Amino acid sequence: MERVTDADAERASNEATDWLILLEEEPDDAELRRRFEEWLKARPENESAWASTRRFSEMAALLPAAREAGVVATTTRAGAQVLSMRPRTAARRWAMPALALAAAACLALWAGPAMLLQWRADHVTGTAELRQVDLPDGSRVTLAPASAIAVAMADDQPGRRVQLLSGEAFFQVRPDPARPFRVTARDVEATVLGTSFDVRLGSDDVAVSVEQGIVAVASAGAPIESAEKLVAGQFVRVTTGGAAMRGSEQPELVAAWRQGQLYAQETRLGDAIDQLRRYFGGTIVLTDGGLAERRITGAYNLADPEDALRGMARVHGAKVRRVTPWLLVVSAS
Repeated sequence: MERVTDADAERASNEATDWLILLEEEPDDAELRRRFEEWLKARPENESAWASTRRFSEMAALLPAAREAGVVATTTRAGAQVLSMRPRTAARRWAMPALALAAAACLALWAGPAMLLQWRADHVTGTAELRQVDLPDGSRVTLAPASAIAVAMADDQPGRRVQLLSGEAFFQVRPDPARPFRVTARDVEATVLGTSFDVRLGSDDVAVSVEQGIVAVASAGAPIESAEKLVAGQFVRVTTGGAAMRGSEQPELVAAWRQGQLYAQETRLGDAIDQLRRYFGGTIVLTDGGLAERRITGAYNLADPEDALRGMARVHGAKVRRVTPWLLVVSAS
C-alpha cells in the first residue's frame, strides 16, 4: 500500500474543505457531484479527509443561525476572537459549517471575557502583536501577543503596581529603592527594586523568569514560604493550587518570544499550544487530553505558528489537520 505523507493528507484536507463549500453552494449540480465522486475515489486519503470534514459539518448543524448569517472569526486588538458578518453575496460563501462552528465556539469562550478585559486593561495587544509600553516611572514593559496589563503608578502612591490580566509581559524596571515594583498575576506577586524579568499567565499556572537582578515571588494561594528569591537564569512556576516548581535556564533565553522564538524545556504540549494560540489568527483545537500532558523540548519559530505546531505534534507522532485556514485540529492519530 502506498504510504500517505503529511503533504498528501494536508492537500486532501484542503481539497475536502473546498468541496464542502462547493457542494453546499450548488447542491443540485449533477456535474459538480460527478467530479466530486471522482475526486473522492481517486485516493484513500481523500475519503479520510472527507469523512473528517463531514463530521465537523454535522457538529455545526447545531448552529443554523450562525451558518445562515455568514459568520466568520475575526481578531480584536485584545487578541480575542469575535464574530463578524460577511455578505452572502460574496463570490464564495465563507459561512461554511466548520468555520461557523469555530467562530461560535470562539464567541462563547472568549468574546464576553474579552469585553471585560478591554474595560479593565490600560494596555492590550492583539494576535501576533508585540508592543512596548513606557511606564510613568521610566520602566518599560514589552507585551507579548494577546496580552493585557493594568497599571497603578500615581506619584502619591507608595509603590508601583502592574497587574498582568492575560498573556505574558517582560519588565525592565527602573531602580527606585523607595518604591518597590510589584507585578501580580492571579494570586502570584513578583516584587523587585530594579531588574528585568518575565511573567506569563498560563491556563493553570503563573511563571516568573529572571533575566537579571533579583525577584521575590510570593503567592497568596499558599504554600510558598514568605517568598521565593530568584536570580538571573532562574524561574518558578506556581500552580493555581499554590504548588511551586523551580528551574533554571540561560538568562538570554528569558522571554525569547521577543526575538520570535518559543523555547520549550520539558513543557506540557498543552501549555506550548496555549502559547502558540497567541500567534495564530484562528483557532487551534487539541482533541486529546492525554496528548496535552506529553512533554516537549525544543525551539520553535513563532513567525510560522502552524509549522511550529506541526513540529510540536511530530515529537509524539500526533497529527495536525487544517480544516480551514482559521481552524487547526491536533489529534493523536
